[in-house]
Amino acid sequence: MTRSLLGWGVVAGPFYVVVALVLALTRPGFQLSEHALSLLMLGEWGWMQRLNLILTAFMVLAAAWGFFRAIRNGRGLAIAVLVGVYGICLILSAIFPPDPVAGFPPGSGGGTASLSGILHLVFGALGFAALAAAAFAYAGWCRSIGARPRAGWAITLGVLVLLGFFGGAAFATIPLGVLLLWIAVLAGWLWLALASIHVYAWSPHPVRVQQAAATG
Repeated sequence: MTRSLLGWGVVAGPFYVVVALVLALTRPGFQLSEHALSLLMLGEWGWMQRLNLILTAFMVLAAAWGFFRAIRNGRGLAIAVLVGVYGICLILSAIFPPDPVAGFPPGSGGGTASLSGILHLVFGALGFAALAAAAFAYAGWCRSIGARPRAGWAITLGVLVLLGFFGGAAFATIPLGVLLLWIAVLAGWLWLALASIHVYAWSPHPVRVQQAAATG
């Protein structure tokens, strides 16, 4: 079960990105260079992006449980909790969609701020911060088992998540902001996939454990 749960950490990112890109390329008025993917939750077909986010969130939560089962120490608990917080924030971000911007949904003038839009930003910030912190906790665990190269790329990806999201939020009204958000999203999914693969391979295979016990 542990290894199966970790497998969802590999699937989550590609699933989210592929579905979001399909929606982005088929929604009238949506421009990948100008609009954040979260805006796909608005308008007549917004429920599809909300569903994408929620399904992805359950995959992330499954991976979080896999980390908890695989790494039975304080760092494993930290990784699991932080990845779980990210998954919960994905669900909350789907429940509270962002505010419209000028041009999307089509006909929108933008410039409004609602409680839902504010909460969307808050949960987004909390989620990306938790994901970056999970990468840093994973880096600490890697150093403890002697996997220092993995610790290095985990820290790099964690920093990219933080810089990408908060930089993207600061420059949200220009294409640079969208690019930075893409960096945060892709860096976060890449870390989750690589970490899940690593812990999956590191975890003892149940069949081999039973065979070793039988012959030992």
